[in-house]
Amino acid sequence: MWASPSTWLAAAGIVAINLPFGFWRAGVRRFSIPWFAAVHVPVPMAIGIRFLMHVPLRLVTVPLFVAAFFTGQAIGAKLRKSPS
Repeated sequence: MWASPSTWLAAAGIVAINLPFGFWRAGVRRFSIPWFAAVHVPVPMAIGIRFLMHVPLRLVTVPLFVAAFFTGQAIGAKLRKSPS
């Protein structure tokens, strides 16, 4: 297995952190200051999760964390756009 359980848990945390930011991003004008904030504010939080979980940044984990980041953003945006 190329990723430890803590790596997968960190990826799940990154998805969870990005859900509200993706929700927010979907409701603002594209490339506005709030849009950039919704995309960039969770980056230090994602890095913090990785540090708190003691997950080293390796070449094989970068795609997982990037995918987790964008998955959380996409699901959050989809939640905003889905009819209630």
